[in-house]
Amino acid sequence: MAGKPQRVGVLALQGDFREHLAVLSGLGADGVAVRRPEELASVDGLIIPGGESTVIDKLSRLFGLAEPLKAAIATGLPVYGTCAGLIMLADRVRDAIDGQQTLGGFDIEVRRNAFGSQLESFETDLDIPQLGEPAVHAVFIRAPVVEEVGDGVITLASLPDGRVVAVEQGNLLGTSFHPEITGDIRFHRYFLKKIAARS
Repeated sequence: MAGKPQRVGVLALQGDFREHLAVLSGLGADGVAVRRPEELASVDGLIIPGGESTVIDKLSRLFGLAEPLKAAIATGLPVYGTCAGLIMLADRVRDAIDGQQTLGGFDIEVRRNAFGSQLESFETDLDIPQLGEPAVHAVFIRAPVVEEVGDGVITLASLPDGRVVAVEQGNLLGTSFHPEITGDIRFHRYFLKKIAARS
């Protein structure tokens, strides 16, 4: 990749943002922790990490980031949401708590904690043609699933029972699982290609 490195933000209000920053650094990108609107304005793309979607929602509003984030998504900023980040990007959420809001943009409906508590966390291998071989080893921790997808949404991966766990729509990318903790950098590399295609 010629020229200056891509400047990629990671929403750093709560959750495992440090792991994403480490992966971005390893790929040669300029990873930036985003906590304020001016930091968001400086990035070419954004990752919303796993964590607790209700806490990320409240903190994004408290820090004055919710509306700038919605505007950035609407104007085409590439955004990748993992686990809670996927929930934050969904237009519709089942089992949301009272007052919970999302940033939206993804024409999907997700179910929070679809697999139960942390005790029901699990790992599995997923065939994802867009990423090639071998299969992606996916770690699910209190993960959501995508229960409905809109017409413009591409399903990238599903579990053997058909439940959708990775999706793409325009500038948005989302996974129910956590590629940042397995050492498989292909989803991050795929996201960097989305950023490069826009710039």
